[in-house]
Amino acid sequence: MSAHISAGSLIIGAVVLCCGGCEVVQVPSTSAEEEARTINAVFETPQVYSVRHLLAGELDSFLTAHPEHAVDSNAIEAFYRRRSGQYAWFINDSLSSAAGTFMDLVTANDSVLRRAFSHDALHALIDRIRDRRDTVPLTPAFMRHLELSLTAQFFRFADRKYSGLVQRDLRELDWFIPRRKKDLAQLLDSLVAGRMDLSPIEPLHPQYAALKQRLPALYGLRWMDALPRVDLGKRRKLEPGDRDTAVVLIRERLTALGDLTWYDLGRAPDPHLYDSTLLAAVKIFQGRHGLLPDGVIGKGFLAQLNTPINDRIRTVLVNMERLRWVPERTAPDMLLVNIPEFRLHVQEGGRTIWSMDVVVGAEATSTVVFTDSLSRIVFSPTWSVPSSIVRNEILPAMRRDPGYLARKGMNRVGGSDALPRIVQEPGPNNALGRVKFLFPNSYSIYLHDTPSKGAFSRENRALSHGCVRLSEPKRLAAYLLRSDTAWTEARIEAAMDRKTELGVPVRPRLPVVIGYFTAWVDEDGRLNFRDDIYGHDVRLARELFGEPAVPAPPSVSAAPPEAGP
Repeated sequence: MSAHISAGSLIIGAVVLCCGGCEVVQVPSTSAEEEARTINAVFETPQVYSVRHLLAGELDSFLTAHPEHAVDSNAIEAFYRRRSGQYAWFINDSLSSAAGTFMDLVTANDSVLRRAFSHDALHALIDRIRDRRDTVPLTPAFMRHLELSLTAQFFRFADRKYSGLVQRDLRELDWFIPRRKKDLAQLLDSLVAGRMDLSPIEPLHPQYAALKQRLPALYGLRWMDALPRVDLGKRRKLEPGDRDTAVVLIRERLTALGDLTWYDLGRAPDPHLYDSTLLAAVKIFQGRHGLLPDGVIGKGFLAQLNTPINDRIRTVLVNMERLRWVPERTAPDMLLVNIPEFRLHVQEGGRTIWSMDVVVGAEATSTVVFTDSLSRIVFSPTWSVPSSIVRNEILPAMRRDPGYLARKGMNRVGGSDALPRIVQEPGPNNALGRVKFLFPNSYSIYLHDTPSKGAFSRENRALSHGCVRLSEPKRLAAYLLRSDTAWTEARIEAAMDRKTELGVPVRPRLPVVIGYFTAWVDEDGRLNFRDDIYGHDVRLARELFGEPAVPAPPSVSAAPPEAGP
């Protein structure tokens, strides 16, 4: 394929700009210039092509006339400085095929990104070239405007595609993980140099591509939003063996969503019977939506099933935006806490090797989204009770029960009568349980055990004061100390039962990411959704769409924080 599109061939031949990586197609002309190039190629004689350069002040004039590109002015100026002012998108009077590739990149992206990127003007300019006649030459002014417009719009597009559509400080959206950085000039150099396939260097997290692949299927399911809501009437729940007219509607929806196959559907002789094939599909659906996979169709199940597909699409788009912020390649070995999932995942080599249930902060005391490195294990920890908990919970309890501190293994170690300093000694009642895991941070958040095990059986586990409570702390301690043979299971158990603290360093430090993702594709290829427990999706949707997204109804109502960090 030719490396560029000549002005003459645009008249005689055909140019196709399409999404999905189509090539630029042209029919060779029979002009004297083309014949001369063919003869030179045959005799391997170098062909000298003239190139166009920007004149002094032309770039400044363009940026003055188009202040919307001021944010990228330094990058644009640096790009042309490296090229000594040479045009990137034109060779002599020919528009490079890289322009078509760039437009392919734009049109192949999700609708939110396309709406945020004003590429209509570029389409209009390129269409002007395609529709021209020999009698209407390309003027230098027109070519200069198109050249600079393509470059400016590339930086605008690439910045939003690879770094996120939301341009303001992410901390204002309660996201404290540093925004990813990418050398956009390197991408532009690759594009204008003729590298048509940029997918190998596309700097996006794998989950972004996985979610993007699911969008067409979701768009194809929007007909479901016109269906009546599934309602059990006076019944509170359906269990296997029950018969109800709602079973027909549930089968229809689970089949459309892919949880129930047509083969399974054909094996149901009684359409109103909740049979074993429907049970399997119900459990899959429950698992994908963070519900207890017990096969019971109740309030939580119906809330998720009746969530409009348009809301699911917006949830996917919101999470795709978050994935633009994070590095495309995270540390291969790490701990990942996904707050809305209420799960901690231990990852090795980029894959989850095991996971555990966790309790995260209640809505009023939400867990912060950030990243750090786990550096220390503290067995049999003491707990210095935060002043906010002392003020709001300990003092009222002391007034009701003078023996409260002694009963909880707590001591007053200073402070004033209005706000005493309280410390809880190691023991079975300690709010931190028998071990905690530290990754020093300014948010006073860490992972820890808990004496309150009942919370792990709940579907909504947003109950703490901000720290992350672990359902399997001993297993995590053994995993972190696995390279030291001296730390046997018996020694770990003994360390957890000490009367005083024992700190053990973790070497090497292990990255910890506390994230907030309400949609993802799991390792079985299933699209998962979780409730927006902190309202972060609603706030981000307002940034992306100009109006709040409608959150999926929570399966369990939010609860106030439980005692403990």
